[in-house]
Amino acid sequence: MRLIIFGPPGAGKGTQATRIAERYGIPAISTGDIFRANIKAETPLGLQVKEITAAGGYVPDDVTNAIVESRLDEADCEPGFLLDGYPRTTGQVSALDTMLAKHDRAVDKVLMLTVETDEVVARLLKRAQTEGRADDTEEVIRERQAIYTRETEPLAAVFRERGLLVEVDGMGEVDEVSERIAAALQA
Repeated sequence: MRLIIFGPPGAGKGTQATRIAERYGIPAISTGDIFRANIKAETPLGLQVKEITAAGGYVPDDVTNAIVESRLDEADCEPGFLLDGYPRTTGQVSALDTMLAKHDRAVDKVLMLTVETDEVVARLLKRAQTEGRADDTEEVIRERQAIYTRETEPLAAVFRERGLLVEVDGMGEVDEVSERIAAALQA
């Protein structure tokens, strides 16, 4: 099974991605996790990404596409994968289509977690305190929300047109959301 999960920052994608990956025995590939690992290791990519994210921006498509393609070429992705945080622009959708077509693959379903903006801001401010994420200030969080609304939310129309989009209410307890996702994937 080849899946994509998207929604605004703080919607619970990472938490749900881990659960979905375990359920289906596929790797959850988070571009955010890859970027954070590079930041921690202070690689050239990490330093570039740190500067961009500290200002509330997103990493450029060319960098993100190359990282994702490299990861999808690994053997554990052969039976399937779950992409978390990618694609986030129509350009990345086209790049992903090209990557998958090289191996005669396609995405099976796209899960879109829907949440209320103020709830997401509250979640991320709490996460910033508990995980010590310096980049999660209210100003930066709201800027990421605006970028998501402008650049990523329009992907819903692309995936809906392809018959792949499954909208899932991301509000409520983690287990409740997981149950909604499981039901959506079985439908």
